Amino acid sequence: MDPEKRREIASKGGKAVPAERRSFSQNADLASSAGRKGGQSVSPANRSFSKNPALASEAGKKGGYASHGGGRPKES
Repeated sequence: MDPEKRREIASKGGKAVPAERRSFSQNADLASSAGRKGGQSVSPANRSFSKNPALASEAGKKGGYASHGGGRPKES
């Protein structure tokens, strides 16, 4: 299957169910619990930051600015 067709199909995944019918949008506790369970399902030795300290350091320096900084200026 060509890449364009795959992108087209993949983009439909998030649109299949309206936001008001998505479990996590209705129940923040359920979403929080699922996130905790997901993090606990991988043994500490196999977590990416355990395997790659440089990756952990870089993530710590970013401090959330890259993904959800909301346009806040970086601190020096």
